[in-house]
Amino acid sequence: MQFDRPLVRGILLRRYKRFLADVTLEDGREVTAHCANPGAMLGLKDPGMAIWVEPNDNPKRKLKFAWRLVELPDGHWAGIDTSIPNRVVGDTLRSGDIAELAGYADIRAEVKYGQNSRIDFLATGPGRPDTYIEVKNVHLRRDGSHAEFPDSVTARGAKHLRELSEMVAQGHRAVMFYLVQRTDCTAFRLAPDLDPAYAQAFAAARAAGVEMICYDTAISPAGISIRSPLPVDIP
Repeated sequence: MQFDRPLVRGILLRRYKRFLADVTLEDGREVTAHCANPGAMLGLKDPGMAIWVEPNDNPKRKLKFAWRLVELPDGHWAGIDTSIPNRVVGDTLRSGDIAELAGYADIRAEVKYGQNSRIDFLATGPGRPDTYIEVKNVHLRRDGSHAEFPDSVTARGAKHLRELSEMVAQGHRAVMFYLVQRTDCTAFRLAPDLDPAYAQAFAAARAAGVEMICYDTAISPAGISIRSPLPVDIP
């Protein structure tokens, strides 16, 4: 996935009201950018961090910048926009470049299922079980080189795990796909101290047959793409 416009570097002044961030651009302008992330963003919202924002000239948008990336030490990157994983995974599913999910004839997005829910992707094909794929954005790293999920309590995430388990019970295939929007992680694990209920739902879903898949990403100011599978460390 390529960004629509060249990103602009700046320094984060503050993130507030969850969806707003004040930024000083390199040309000296102070602007407010949209922050498409409802989570805690632990370690990625500290004032003084170098970040990259995408400008727009859409008259229908109140804010003319959107926060996309954080520039990390040692040349690493983190993506903070939680809408991007679905775009990246969707493109890669359709190109057949995710080995575990290749070979399906049709990939549909936002299909109704469960209890008033929509699955991120439904993959179907002759002679294969319908495959329900839920995508989660991961950008938390606290120690070592593990990416962790979630970064805050997510009752909605636990609900998705239960609904995927129900799809397995009905004879379908179900996959929880964790996409790590960081370039400095080598494995994935849960963060049960941040949301014990999600960890319990994860264990129950895995026991029910829900597949847990994790990939990392290649990130630059030009765009974001899927890179390699990461091991999922099960406690």
